[in-house]
Amino acid sequence: MAQQSTETDWVSRYADEVIAEAERRASGKVTSGASASVIVCASGLSPSGPIHLGNLREVMTPHLVADEIRRRGHQVRHLISWDDYDRYRKVPAGVEGVDESWAEHIGKPLTSVPAPAGSAYPNWAEHFKAAMTEALAELGVEFDGISQTEQYTSGAYREQILHAMRNRAKIDAILDQYRTKKAPAKKSQKPVDEAELEAAEGSGAATEDDGSGGSAGYFPYKPYCGRCEKDLTTVNSYDDESTELSYTCTACGFAETVRLSEFNRGKLVWKVDWPMRWAREGVVFEPSGVDHSSPGSSFQVGGQIVGIFGGERPIGPMYAFVGISGMAKMSSSKGGVPTPADALEIMEPQLLRWLYARRRPNQAFKIAFDQEIQRLYDEWDKLAGKVADGSVLPADAAAYARAIGTAAGELPRTPRPLPYRTLASVADITAGHADQALRILSDLDPAAPLTSLDEARPRLDKAEAWINKHVPAEQRTVVRDEPDTELLKSLDDQARDSIRLLLEGLDSHWSLDGLTHLVYGVPKVQAGFSADATPKELPPEIKVAQRTFFALLYHLLVGRDTGPRLPTLLLAVGADRVRTLLGA
Repeated sequence: MAQQSTETDWVSRYADEVIAEAERRASGKVTSGASASVIVCASGLSPSGPIHLGNLREVMTPHLVADEIRRRGHQVRHLISWDDYDRYRKVPAGVEGVDESWAEHIGKPLTSVPAPAGSAYPNWAEHFKAAMTEALAELGVEFDGISQTEQYTSGAYREQILHAMRNRAKIDAILDQYRTKKAPAKKSQKPVDEAELEAAEGSGAATEDDGSGGSAGYFPYKPYCGRCEKDLTTVNSYDDESTELSYTCTACGFAETVRLSEFNRGKLVWKVDWPMRWAREGVVFEPSGVDHSSPGSSFQVGGQIVGIFGGERPIGPMYAFVGISGMAKMSSSKGGVPTPADALEIMEPQLLRWLYARRRPNQAFKIAFDQEIQRLYDEWDKLAGKVADGSVLPADAAAYARAIGTAAGELPRTPRPLPYRTLASVADITAGHADQALRILSDLDPAAPLTSLDEARPRLDKAEAWINKHVPAEQRTVVRDEPDTELLKSLDDQARDSIRLLLEGLDSHWSLDGLTHLVYGVPKVQAGFSADATPKELPPEIKVAQRTFFALLYHLLVGRDTGPRLPTLLLAVGADRVRTLLGA
């Protein structure tokens, strides 16, 4: 993809800044075109429970920027740090097979906590990492994953740990500047319910103990207990020369003395761990959530501590909250917030990528699990049409290009992307009958009929999943088995005439466009206008007459005031059955 205008596209603007920053750091070693060194963009995820759609912004922001840098010919690495050596903080709500008995593991590393019952994975962290990894693959996100458990327990960070302990007084002095300061009140992005509040909270690392200790002084390192594996430990003493460290566990009373130069069962506290990694990995770009961006928080303090490790704080924006439309229903059914896998059940990866690409990181937005998803898909298809005919604005074109693929190529797409709302209506009416679905979808465009449902997949499958999982039973469509004879008998002459006009035009208008023209045209003809008359040529009463006519048809076909779009419904019911239900 050609470089987009930096005046209109936030991704390109950040890519410009990141490349310039990498060039500055490398003292001119990074040149335009192919880079002389690798530019590192980073994300961090804690698999402490289901990794939700708010966390996905932590990944998508650097992914989009890294991908733009890659498109420009630079070498770039998108690093995802799996914070799987973090402590297990609490039992998350809504995880199947998990009850309050898991509370006994609070304080252990996430990789030492059993996986939820029935899981195929060896521990808690791997269980939740797997679901996210699968979703990222579907989204086309290329990354290098680093397990912090593997890093710490292999001794990979030993020199950094010893360095931090030698410089603990300097670290303590930096942290002490903020311990007594009260952060100003944040502007509220008020979540709509408890589940969204959980989503906004983040991993909890932002509020973790900074290592300030007791009478023995400050230590930026926490051992995990040798008996109970929990981090409820207190460092009693440390000798820089011998690296002997003694600690006591306040949970089980266990105490031991170890040589930190040989000991691999502990970690730096979060506010030291994060800047240590920035320096070690040479991170140039990493965004941060609101919980990490207030004065005295990890990102701000880390900007000072990183210098102790010989590095610099990465550049990167604070990203805003990602809300959910339709959250109340999901919360009540699942007890938690939806994940990328939940979203990918009902929407194609291109649409989900677009939702993150089209909004600047500091702009909040919502992901739809309710009826709003149909409007989002209409907007997406309209954008595709503008791209095809060349009428699209530059910023919209950039977001579209980033949504449909990456530097590696386009993502797999639906061969015949029929309107999502049409597919949802067909899935609703046919209730899983493939033959009926193919019949209806083939009638949408008689000039180019669908020959196989595979042409409409995976979008058809996503629409069907949305109908089955997110549309309440009382909103599902059930076509009448028998005509409503009482209603038919009660109709006045005008209503009977409207049905007559519809039935007379069925055969000659049997396509999606044809039936649309017909159902909107009947009230026009009844009022003495041409069926082709535009809204500007018609009096306001015609809209009222159309609504009345539509309500009558819904009552006669499905026994309700509303339902799927009438042209789709008529195609789904079939001409013969429509005639029967309308009293022909």
